[in-house]
Amino acid sequence: MPSVRARVREIRIADRAGAFRVICVAALADAVHVLHAFQKKSQATPKRNIDLAAGRYRELVRRIKT
Repeated sequence: MPSVRARVREIRIADRAGAFRVICVAALADAVHVLHAFQKKSQATPKRNIDLAAGRYRELVRRIKT
């Protein structure tokens, strides 16, 4: 999901309850970090969700470096 950051991935899940997304990164600190998970209500991913995941990515990188 390059709109958040390089090497960030989006997992897509669809079932009878709707469409769900999990934005995660596995390239930091030998772990999978879930940045954000949400239910999609439209075709496009809302900017608010992208911004939230990007902010959490920045915070994660800051914590790993200290």
